[in-house]
Amino acid sequence: MAGKVFLDGYLEVPPDRAEAVTRALPDHIALTRAEPGCLAFDVVVDPSDPSRFLVSETFTDRAAFDAHQARAKASPWAEVTAGLPRHYNIREES
Repeated sequence: MAGKVFLDGYLEVPPDRAEAVTRALPDHIALTRAEPGCLAFDVVVDPSDPSRFLVSETFTDRAAFDAHQARAKASPWAEVTAGLPRHYNIREES
C-alpha cells in the first residue's frame, strides 16, 4: 500500500527576486491546495532569514505528489522561481 509523501525544506530567494516570488505565491498555494491528493501545502518566509522560503507539503501518495510536480513545472510559479536553489527532503510513509 502506498503511503503519504512529505516534502520539507526551503527555497533560496535573493533580495532582487523576493518581490516577484512573493507576488506569485498566493496563486501557487491556492492551485496546489486545490489539487487532488494535497493534504497540506505551505510556503512562508523564514523569520530568521528572509532569503529562505520554507516549504512544507503533504500528499496522499506518490501519484498525487508526482501530479503536483508535473503541474508546478509547467506553471507561472516555475517561471518566477527558475534557477533558484531548492533544498528539499522528500520522504514517504510505507
